[in-house]
Amino acid sequence: MAMTSSRPYLIKALYEWIVDNQCTPYVLVNALADNVSVPQDYVNPDGQVVLNISPSAVMEFSLENSSLSFRARFGGVPTEIFVPCSAVMGIYAKENQQGMVFEPDSEPDSTPPPSPPSGNKKSSHSQTRPSLKVVK
Repeated sequence: MAMTSSRPYLIKALYEWIVDNQCTPYVLVNALADNVSVPQDYVNPDGQVVLNISPSAVMEFSLENSSLSFRARFGGVPTEIFVPCSAVMGIYAKENQQGMVFEPDSEPDSTPPPSPPSGNKKSSHSQTRPSLKVVK
């Protein structure tokens, strides 16, 4: 059975964990991904931008299963930010860099993986193993 991406759930959990520990949550975003709306003056030459999403730095913060959005000031200019969860490359605490980096291909395909042949007793979920990367 195909499942939705775990990325939004991990982002939400890590965000809450970082804030609960009185740290500053930062997200690393692929600013070149489709539908990303961030101030281009702050995008690194590699197409990435780091955004401070702490409650004290943003207004009207929303973290849904499909995206995160908020209003913030960049160089004194009020700016609307919109980032699809698939464009979030990582979330971590500014103070100690604890958090998680996501693999670029961690998003599920739009089609479910093929079922094993009927003679094969392996379940389809045991064919591939998920990978997590620890960030210190």
